[in-house]
Amino acid sequence: MHVFSTLFPVLGFSAQLATAAYTLRDDYGPSFFDKFTFFTAPDPTNGFVKYVDRQTAQNSGLISTDGSIRMGVDSTNVAPGGRQSVRITSNQAYDRGLFILDLDHMPGGICGTWPAFWLVGPNWPNNGEVDIIEGVNDQSKNKMALHTSDGCKIDNTGFSGSLTTSNCFISAPGQDANAGCGIEAPSPQSYGTGFNGNGGGVFATEITGSAISIWFFPHGRVPGDIGSGNPNPSSWGTPDGRFAGACDINAHFKGLQIVFDTTFCGDWAGGVWGSSGCASKAGSCQDFVANNPSAFTDAFWKINSLKVYQSNNAANVLQQTSPGSVHIPSSTPSSTPTTTTSYVKRHHQGRHAHIM
Repeated sequence: MHVFSTLFPVLGFSAQLATAAYTLRDDYGPSFFDKFTFFTAPDPTNGFVKYVDRQTAQNSGLISTDGSIRMGVDSTNVAPGGRQSVRITSNQAYDRGLFILDLDHMPGGICGTWPAFWLVGPNWPNNGEVDIIEGVNDQSKNKMALHTSDGCKIDNTGFSGSLTTSNCFISAPGQDANAGCGIEAPSPQSYGTGFNGNGGGVFATEITGSAISIWFFPHGRVPGDIGSGNPNPSSWGTPDGRFAGACDINAHFKGLQIVFDTTFCGDWAGGVWGSSGCASKAGSCQDFVANNPSAFTDAFWKINSLKVYQSNNAANVLQQTSPGSVHIPSSTPSSTPTTTTSYVKRHHQGRHAHIM
């Protein structure tokens, strides 16, 4: 099953950012939903879901911006044809940067759900995918992953989580199809019930020319430099996940757009339903999701802020990038939009985009 999306102007952050200070590039707080496109096609992961447009989401109370940004699902109606939900993709795209998401609540830890916060480039898998938050059903810890073309492997060092797979190539021999390279977070506070019960936290993702690193900080333990708007990843200690090794980050990750979604069942959540703790609730994932609307009252994102920073490194040149093209640095980004229609397909442990 396939769906279409449009890739918009791309701002590239070239050069390595490893120890550089950062400057705010994009604050998604003001007019949050104006900076995203609502996805309304059938779910490419075969999810039991109906993604709705912005007007429908507002009229149905699925989204709101009263003090914080909220994105939920239908928790009122029996849904024999799939439960209503929201999937949004940023209009802006990035090559490098520091992405900081402050959340009070996420939809995870609920039987039937498959929420994710992720980044994806055009011409998948050639320009990569970064899964920052992802899980299914009653999963207790966050699962981070990369999905790439051939030639990207990571080392089992430099992070506090647990390596699950080391080859980021979507067709790597000896790994499940589309598994990519994965790391499970060390703490149950990083996902679902544990995350929400602890009052949320901050996910920080740094993409440099040498590594992709993901930190999770529970509220109450967030570094002061994040709160002050002067983030300094070099002072944060060991990340939950660090993807580095025999992988050219600059070659494999370009034009990354930000995505939030909550789907149900589908290839992953539905596929493991029978072996999860949810199987006792219903004979199938779809049956449970269709007939138990109140089970999804807490299946919502509550976002305090989403900010993207760029490096202050003098070598870090801002540039305009056309999806799927060779990067040509320039002193200032072009104001002329470049759009590309793409195929987006989402599989077992990832969501992938294919240029047509």
